[in-house]
Amino acid sequence: MRVIADLHIHSKFSRACSKDLDLEHNDLWARKKGIDIVGTGDFTHPGWIKELQEKLIEEKPGLYKLKGNHLRQGSGGQAAGKVLFMLTTELSCIYSQGGKVRRIHLCVFVPDFVTVEKINTALENKGVNLKSDGRPIMGLHADELTKIIIDANPESLVIPAHAWTPWFSVFGSNSGFDTLEECFGAMTPYIYAIETGLSSDPPMNWRLSALDQITLISNSDAHSSPNLGREANVFEIAESKLSYREIRRIIKSKDQKSFLSTIEFFPEEGKYHFDGHRACNVRLSPAESKKHKNICPVCKKPLTIGVMNRVEILADRAEGYQNNFIPFKSIVPLPEIMAEVFEVGKGSKKVMAEYENMLKKGGNEFKILLDLPISELEKFALPPVVMAIKNIRGGLVKAVAGYDGVYGVISALGSDRRCQSHQPTLL
Repeated sequence: MRVIADLHIHSKFSRACSKDLDLEHNDLWARKKGIDIVGTGDFTHPGWIKELQEKLIEEKPGLYKLKGNHLRQGSGGQAAGKVLFMLTTELSCIYSQGGKVRRIHLCVFVPDFVTVEKINTALENKGVNLKSDGRPIMGLHADELTKIIIDANPESLVIPAHAWTPWFSVFGSNSGFDTLEECFGAMTPYIYAIETGLSSDPPMNWRLSALDQITLISNSDAHSSPNLGREANVFEIAESKLSYREIRRIIKSKDQKSFLSTIEFFPEEGKYHFDGHRACNVRLSPAESKKHKNICPVCKKPLTIGVMNRVEILADRAEGYQNNFIPFKSIVPLPEIMAEVFEVGKGSKKVMAEYENMLKKGGNEFKILLDLPISELEKFALPPVVMAIKNIRGGLVKAVAGYDGVYGVISALGSDRRCQSHQPTLL
């Protein structure tokens, strides 16, 4: 049984997040997208954990479903499907190490509410203010925090979040480290995976031999329910084995028979792919930055060094290196495709009306983007939408890379070139 999982999101209790980012909307949008398992996010926040305990009931070992009286009916006709939730959160560590301020974000996955309570109690005993934000900031070192989580339950997973972004990640150019060992020390053996983030994709990570034994996972890091599934993980799990423990086993062991693929942004769309200065409207490739000695040509201050440049610095393999890795598929979310077709915003009424119409006829977004034959899409989708999906499946897109907090732009229409450096492996 194919299982699609998006395990890193937030809640309405996190800063800069939609007030509609609740269980009901997440359940509804997961069904629209075709996602089977969604992270809860933010389990350290007292208000959110109260809602989780009130509204969720265990369906499979370590996986929970929304109680029936809380289910919402989608306008697209999505049935009240069995979306499952995993208890997850993201934690922010800010501290000094090696003469540098480190800002590390960690994803945490756990199997039960007992473990959540142990972790939250341990953090409060360390003086962490869990009420301040759904993603609380703490002065704990990454290795110290990892030990707290593993001590609470050895079956917990600690995974560096969006591992390459400049400001808040394990490999970030501004506040990260050059190796996992530098960051996690004696706790490094408990780090089985990293989250690649929106601005990098698997081929970029394959260039580091140090990551060969590390599982690469992908999640949306959604700050609103409609952004669920912009990245995700695809597992093969028998119904009888579906559980938190089985997902943990697949991630820990990098089981390529059970971890079928990841679903990815084209990394150029991520808002830290290239170097640059947002205020100065300066976007530079790593080669261009090198010519400028990493100094902004407008304001003469240091550039924000992006993910592609950082990968170039740490990589010990040439671009294009491949081996027996878990495959991936790059997508453009369906509302973005329609926004390009209609030349309007992705949240416009015109886009959302056609989006719901396509869901009624095609099932769900991932089915439309990944599964349905082009001949089937042609029966109900507008011709330019069909052409765009066909181009995306073939990697035929035009990319304008994001930089310094500005999202990039992917065009799937009228392109006459292939993104050679980011050709996806088809599912």
